[in-house]
Amino acid sequence: MRHDIRTEIDIEAPPEEVWPHLIGLAAYADWNPFITRAEGVPEEGQTLSLRMEPPGGRAMTFSPRVTAVSTSAHFEWLGHLVVPGLFDGRHRFELIATDTGTRFVQSESFRGLLVRPLRRMLDGPTRAGFDAMNAALRRRVREAQPAA
Repeated sequence: MRHDIRTEIDIEAPPEEVWPHLIGLAAYADWNPFITRAEGVPEEGQTLSLRMEPPGGRAMTFSPRVTAVSTSAHFEWLGHLVVPGLFDGRHRFELIATDTGTRFVQSESFRGLLVRPLRRMLDGPTRAGFDAMNAALRRRVREAQPAA
């Protein structure tokens, strides 16, 4: 079974200004309402420790492995619940340059035996967490920009 979630938001800053906030994992606790704790090095092959707290859902801590990083373009990891194949999530952040700044795309592809029974949680609290993080990232970037 497979299920995908995709959310996006436009941020009025170039990808180079958004990128440091996205990969500055240690600061997530200061601004991110969805991933409230993040530790590790955002480099391919590294293992992270993340605590996700979806609105109205159950908090969980897991340790995904970074599978792709391209400066100012994308950041991706793959996580598993207990063992691979039970409930796997490939989480991806993309920064796409636009005429007005950056389109931030957050997506996740879920696979495994537990996807069907957990689909309501994915479409509810998990999607809401993506949206909350997107909005918080936009606020964080705006607050960091110098006044014109």
